[in-house]
Amino acid sequence: MSKYWSDAIQRLTPYVPGEQPKESGITKLNTNENPYPPSPKAAAVITEFDTDRLRLYSDPDCSKLKDALAGHFKVGRENVFVGNGSDEVLAHTFAAFFRNDLPLLMPEFTYSFYPVYCDLFDIQSKQVALGEEFALNLEDYSESNGGIIFANPNAPTSRAVVLGDIEALLQRNTESVVVVDEAYVDFGAESAVDLTHKYPNLLVIQTFSKSRSLAGMRVGYAIGHEDLITGLEMVKNSFNSYPLDMLAIESAVAAVEDIEYFNETTQQIIDTREWTVERMAELGFISLPSKTNFLFSRHRFLEAAELMGYLRSKKILVRYFSKPGIDNYLRITIGTPEEMKLLVDTLEGHPDIFKMDVS
Repeated sequence: MSKYWSDAIQRLTPYVPGEQPKESGITKLNTNENPYPPSPKAAAVITEFDTDRLRLYSDPDCSKLKDALAGHFKVGRENVFVGNGSDEVLAHTFAAFFRNDLPLLMPEFTYSFYPVYCDLFDIQSKQVALGEEFALNLEDYSESNGGIIFANPNAPTSRAVVLGDIEALLQRNTESVVVVDEAYVDFGAESAVDLTHKYPNLLVIQTFSKSRSLAGMRVGYAIGHEDLITGLEMVKNSFNSYPLDMLAIESAVAAVEDIEYFNETTQQIIDTREWTVERMAELGFISLPSKTNFLFSRHRFLEAAELMGYLRSKKILVRYFSKPGIDNYLRITIGTPEEMKLLVDTLEGHPDIFKMDVS
């Protein structure tokens, strides 16, 4: 702590990202990255890019990418906002819509960046308890509020709510912005994008980091009513007018257009997820019903922290959260079939694991 820090920074507890190991030979199942490379069309854009263009600034409006996303989701360009990863889009969202006199409502266990943004922007918040087996009950979000935010599917708990429940919430909650963070929606959940045509207070945020394998490019976006998008643009242009570089814009456009590759890889991850759930159940694991590219799992008898340490000793990284209430669960990214077989085989080799009859 430095005497030069502001009071606000001294009180801040930053978000802690998942470990990015420096050593080789690691099976990395801890940060929910896509195990497959980006679309070949996106890769071609990168390898064939005219680097002479890099002496110029990128398009501050990201028009080409906005047009591609607008066409994909059947909305207008004025309904699309683009940022440097969905984390930046979320930051601008908190600054634009949630700094008011009423609390922002969010789930008790959810993306841990949300409380960090509340502290950073001095936003009061209230965490709403999840239901049985961490189910998100939107009926519980009924009190007066300065906004509502939740991830669907939720992270780290992996569960999703159905579209009808989201629309029912929007019908009840008309006086504040509702943000649905859909970072993982492409792995089996229902997107709320179509509801943005009907509800002017709905903002849907998505990312290229998960289902489109462009985590290293940092591309995120929001879809909503033109008034909400204008608010985000005002914050963006007061912070950084050029959020995306040329390579990010061009590769993201190519990824949006390659529907066939997108469908193929997301389905492969879903299939591998279901195989992994079944195999881990045979080893005594209970996994929440996942609509994401990861599992949130606990063992019937063994502690999660011990299992995390055991896997790490075998050069397999998974994510462990020490927060009370979820401290006996592991978050396990779905990798390739070969990586998940290695995980299962390694767990099977644990001295205290035994096979269960789940028939």
